[in-house]
Amino acid sequence: MLYVVIAFLYISILFYLLFGGADFGAGIIELFTKDSKKEQTRLLTYQAIGPIWEANHMWLIIAIVILFVGFPEIYTTVSVYLHIPLSLLLIGIIARGTAFIFRHYDAVKDHFQKIYNVIFVYSSFMTPLFLGILAGSVISGRIDPNATDFVSAYIDPWLGIFPISVGIFTVVICGLLAAIYLIGEADTDEDREIFRKKALRMNILTVIMGGLVFLAGELEGLSLARQLLQHPLGLMALIAASLSLPFSWIQLKKGKVNSLRVLTGFQVTMILFTLFSSQYPDFIRMKNSTLTLENAAAGPATLNSLGIALLVGSIFILPTLFYLIYSFQKTPYKIGKLD
Repeated sequence: MLYVVIAFLYISILFYLLFGGADFGAGIIELFTKDSKKEQTRLLTYQAIGPIWEANHMWLIIAIVILFVGFPEIYTTVSVYLHIPLSLLLIGIIARGTAFIFRHYDAVKDHFQKIYNVIFVYSSFMTPLFLGILAGSVISGRIDPNATDFVSAYIDPWLGIFPISVGIFTVVICGLLAAIYLIGEADTDEDREIFRKKALRMNILTVIMGGLVFLAGELEGLSLARQLLQHPLGLMALIAASLSLPFSWIQLKKGKVNSLRVLTGFQVTMILFTLFSSQYPDFIRMKNSTLTLENAAAGPATLNSLGIALLVGSIFILPTLFYLIYSFQKTPYKIGKLD
């Protein structure tokens, strides 16, 4: 049952990155859009994510519950030594959700709308940034359980070149997912061309930042390339993601939205699988010790109960979630052009 729980942990993180990432990416796209076009981008965002944006956080909640119940030592270590980026991540989620609700459903449209817009776009950037920083921190080996001062214990584990590079890489991936998703939501050829160009820029940035992540790892002595060579599955996943890039560029040029979404989802899945498989079974690498998904797992009785709950829950949750997405896609808002 341990491997069933691990599979659900990976799937929940993957789905949060795919669906929640596109959600956050909509705010990132808006942040880097010209002022004259922000309003229409905003309206398109409402059409694309408005009805289901809160459901995306279900995947994060599932991942947290799995760690809390199934791997309590890992949950405790992250909560203690990485409580600063974790808190900033949660603040970003709350601030973004609050701003989204108020700027869209507020009965009075006044100057506070500008404040809501600012909070929304910057928290959309902040949240995936610290999500990536957390991911980079747990595999960087920077956590020191024997630290005796505040900076060494709670600042150094995440404030480094490698964790920050992973954070920026995550931001770019979210922007890419949103840009590609919004191509299919746009109503006019002009609007689709705008998001096509944004998607192309984000795609190029993803490749560049991916290379910088490897460079940052080498600078901090992680040697990610050597780790990949020792894990053939991770290396194959990275090669598959790289080989699919030309096909996605072709589909992007042709405007084939559905195949483009599939290819981009495949690329993100392969990137996450590369990270997961190259580290497995390690989950948190610390100075002089490592917590793995095997040595930090809860007892068999707990894992069995958790695994059964996840299997039964998925039977009810997944169909209703996809029906929710389908039903709201049937009645989109009417919006204008981006100019």
